[in-house]
Amino acid sequence: MAVIHVPRPSRKAMNPHRPISSLLLTQIGHLQHAERRLPLRYRTKIYTHAIRTEAEAAAYIYEVTEAIHQAHADAADRRAARPKGKGGRKPVAQARKPKRKGGKKVATSKKKKRSTKKK
Repeated sequence: MAVIHVPRPSRKAMNPHRPISSLLLTQIGHLQHAERRLPLRYRTKIYTHAIRTEAEAAAYIYEVTEAIHQAHADAADRRAARPKGKGGRKPVAQARKPKRKGGKKVATSKKKKRSTKKK
C-alpha cells in the first residue's frame, strides 16, 4: 500500500487568541443543538454566546464531544446490563376506543338538547 505523506500544518494554523471564524461559530451552533438533546447530567455549563476566541471554541467542542461519547457509553452499558428474553416489563394496558355508529364518533357524555322554541 502506498504511503501518503501529509505535511505538518503551519504554526499560524492554530492561534488560541484569534477571534473565531464563521465556520467555528456554525460548528458551535450545531454542537449546542446536539448538547440540548443530551440528558441534563451530561450538559456543559458553558455559555456559548460568550465564546470569542479559538481556544474557548476548542474547549467547548472538546467538552461537548466528550459528553456525547460518555452518554452513548453509559447507554450501551445500561443496554448490556438488561436481562435478555421476554421477561421484565409488561406492556401497559391500552385504553378502550369509543364505539362508533355509522362512521361517526359517539359522544362520551350525553347532553340534553335545548329546544329553539320560545315560550
